[in-house]
Amino acid sequence: MRAPGLALAAAAVLAAEGAALVVFAAIEIAGLGAGAAASLPTAVALIVLTLIGAVALVAFAIGTRTGRSWARSGGVVFQVLAVALALASLTLQPIPWIFTAAVGFPGLIGFVLLIASARREAEQLSPE
Repeated sequence: MRAPGLALAAAAVLAAEGAALVVFAAIEIAGLGAGAAASLPTAVALIVLTLIGAVALVAFAIGTRTGRSWARSGGVVFQVLAVALALASLTLQPIPWIFTAAVGFPGLIGFVLLIASARREAEQLSPE
């Protein structure tokens, strides 16, 4: 069963976030190759964890597109974490507005789309 159009939009947000994490990991790998890492084991761990997050987001995007509830649940968790991270960045001085917006807005949009998609799918499946 294919999920509704809202699920397609939510899957697109999740996939874009996964792609952004891959780009971030590539930048970190380039920095590691340039010798910019203060601690090699910490840098490698950050890269590995970033790539695990990227794979998870892509898996959630695929699952959301195919109407899997586990994927929406995992996607919601990632979106809540993104919004929490964006809100936490507001405590830094100076406030990194570009980072806050780049993490917070997609997280909020993804959250709204995932919840709306789940509600729409539940309405379609419930007998009246």
